[in-house]
Amino acid sequence: MAVLTDASRSRTRTGDRKPAKKRGTKYNRREAIAGYLFISPWIIGFLVFTLGAMLYSLFISFSNYNLATNSASPAGFDNYAELFNDPKVALSLGNTLFYAVMAVPLEIIFALLLALLLNWVGRGAGAFRTIYYLPKMTPAVATASIFLLLLNGNTGAINRFLAIFGIEGPQWLIDPNWVKPSIVLMTLWGVSGTMVIFLAALKNVPRDLYEVASLDGAGAIRKFFTITIPMISPAIFFNVVVLTIAALQVFDQAYLLFWRDQTNASPDSSLFYGVYLFQQAFRQFNFGFAAAMAWLLFVIILLITLIQVKVSNRLVYYEGDK
Repeated sequence: MAVLTDASRSRTRTGDRKPAKKRGTKYNRREAIAGYLFISPWIIGFLVFTLGAMLYSLFISFSNYNLATNSASPAGFDNYAELFNDPKVALSLGNTLFYAVMAVPLEIIFALLLALLLNWVGRGAGAFRTIYYLPKMTPAVATASIFLLLLNGNTGAINRFLAIFGIEGPQWLIDPNWVKPSIVLMTLWGVSGTMVIFLAALKNVPRDLYEVASLDGAGAIRKFFTITIPMISPAIFFNVVVLTIAALQVFDQAYLLFWRDQTNASPDSSLFYGVYLFQQAFRQFNFGFAAAMAWLLFVIILLITLIQVKVSNRLVYYEGDK
């Protein structure tokens, strides 16, 4: 009797477990379906307006596309061959890479300094966060109009400020050597989005680490380089990747400052890759060549991002890694 009772209990327990697993699987399946339903608008938008547009542009890049008749004739690799024959492609790509090398480190440093300042401020930090984030909300056209006044070589506020100290300011918008720095200054104006990411990362650094370092006699600079930087390295890596991609696609700043009046008086140093692509597509209506330019930029961004990811494996610390 005891054996039978134990066996029946064992069967009862085993029988109870199977329906529980089935219920759990069914519940997880419902969660997955609900999740996909919630993100379905984004999935549809991505497939139609992003992936679909990319595949269509790849098709156009191998053809001579006529916008008026919405027809395309095969061109083979002629558009891609033209990329190496057009000197303005190399010029605009060189300007863009030079700008990226200059802008990305400055944006990282400036955003991190602002985040450290906000993290240090105690009372009133919310008001300062709002004030620092307001430039990000300013329309690009309004920002360009402001910087056209600030960077004026003769009457601009920046050169007037430098004149107080006896410094003769440069012709920001005319001198080819100062064209890209002027665009960098305009870019730094909207660095608050990066600052917010850094601020969130700084808030997550354990306070215990700073206390232990203080007991060991570490100063503020030592704490910054041995604790703060390693602990926020994932945020630094993310911002470097995102800012690099944005810098290689720079368009608004250069176009609004130098090319919106559709004249040829702008210096060659202000011709960025995105601006030249826009000119080929919507002024020359050379859509096949513009699509080839876009795919070349995609490959360049992909390669640079892969290099950054490879390098990050040695430099980025993720909490929980061995």
